[in-house]
Amino acid sequence: MDFKQIQELVKMINKSNISELSIEQDKFKITIKQKDNEVQQVITVPAAAAPIQTVVAAAPAATPAPAAATAPAAAPSAPKADNLITIKSPMIGTFYRSAGPDKAPFINVGDEVTAGKVVCIIEAMKLFNEIESEVSGKIVKVLVDDATPVEYDQPLFLVEP
Repeated sequence: MDFKQIQELVKMINKSNISELSIEQDKFKITIKQKDNEVQQVITVPAAAAPIQTVVAAAPAATPAPAAATAPAAAPSAPKADNLITIKSPMIGTFYRSAGPDKAPFINVGDEVTAGKVVCIIEAMKLFNEIESEVSGKIVKVLVDDATPVEYDQPLFLVEP
């Protein structure tokens, strides 16, 4: 089972009434438990495969508060907020706007973005995951500061289609 499949499982559990899901394949076992508005993910890997045997990560439900807090501030400089599309974080990790400290950001406010274009990197457990846009349009606002932690489903960018 790869990382994207695990992400999809977490999304499905988050949207459903399922309280717990366990899957075992060969020497790999994953258990996802949901409590209240929070999904807890426990992954167990054999000792030979990884130095850390058990990893626990909590992913709270979507956090609309940051988007609502930044929307009024963005309203004067941006077009109508109701036609903006939000690019959200597909995972928990650390948000980076560029591939390295001395590199240019992948995108800036005012840049045109197309579906499939890399917009940022999210580091999770020492893995650097390139996050691609699923929409096309113009970047109106970057909602997260560089090198800061992000939660699952946290808004990262506002895009005008």
